[in-house]
Amino acid sequence: MSKIGLFYGTTTGKTEEAAVAIKDAFGGDLVTLVDVAQAEVSDLSDYQYIIIGCPTWNIGELQGDWEGLYEDLDDIDLSGKTVAYFGTGDQIGYADNFQDAMGILEEKITAQGGKTVGYTSTHGYEHSESKAVKDSKFVGLALDEDNQSDLSGDRIQAWVAQLKGEFGV
Repeated sequence: MSKIGLFYGTTTGKTEEAAVAIKDAFGGDLVTLVDVAQAEVSDLSDYQYIIIGCPTWNIGELQGDWEGLYEDLDDIDLSGKTVAYFGTGDQIGYADNFQDAMGILEEKITAQGGKTVGYTSTHGYEHSESKAVKDSKFVGLALDEDNQSDLSGDRIQAWVAQLKGEFGV
């Protein structure tokens, strides 16, 4: 079994594409991709290291598949789990809630004992508000395929290099 479970929800395919790119950047068989549409919240228990991927949908909401699992997160103990987050969103069209879904999930999973790693800079983004910003950093990797798709590849490579150190793999 791989060391890292990457759990993602996707509606338009952008978050799934990012998940595949993250898996590929890790190389080898370190990462198992799990579409949350076919997952149970208990599947998170199978991994020491977890990556959570969720687009922000509508106006600051969770993507539908994550919405279905959100309440079930209250029933799982994630103590001792190391968790990283990434999200896709539109910083121009939704500047007031860019990456909110990532922040919503990070808050819930932290409350269940998960330890957050993978913080990234907010520099280079044009948003005004985000539930995913803590201490002036994103709680994970913020991707904007609508306005900055040309930056995603480099951002993913840098983030995965950071996570390899933080996960110890």
